[in-house]
Amino acid sequence: MEGAARPATAEDLPRLEALAAQALSELAAQQRGGEVFTTREARSGPLADVLADDGALVVAGTIDDSVIGFGTGRVEQRRDGSGHGVIEDLYVEPEARGVAVGEAMMGLMLEWFRGRGCAGVDAYALPGMRETKNFFETFGFTARLLVVHHRLRDA
Repeated sequence: MEGAARPATAEDLPRLEALAAQALSELAAQQRGGEVFTTREARSGPLADVLADDGALVVAGTIDDSVIGFGTGRVEQRRDGSGHGVIEDLYVEPEARGVAVGEAMMGLMLEWFRGRGCAGVDAYALPGMRETKNFFETFGFTARLLVVHHRLRDA
């Protein structure tokens, strides 16, 4: 049982939307900074819009043709005119982690960003997400920005 990845299709959307909701719920409830991230920085809107956008990518992570993960990415323009990739989502169901689904999706996404001439790619990892940070580092990602936050009222 090894993970694989492929571009998502419209037929995948109901399953991908369920995974997206699960990912946001997991972040908001379990991660330091998750509540603010999910209400401010996280991708919003339906995945159908991302799938229809030529400057964006949606991938499906699979095991034996069952969709158990997803990723989204988009290309932004830097002020110098070069392309900059942003991984907005990369999620695998907790029970299916550790069998290379995330690696397969990341490989497909990085290939897509390279094909669009991106000078670099950013991805998000919240404080305390050591496994996520380690995962990104295996692909050559390094920290380039630290955002600090001061809460003024209770959620």
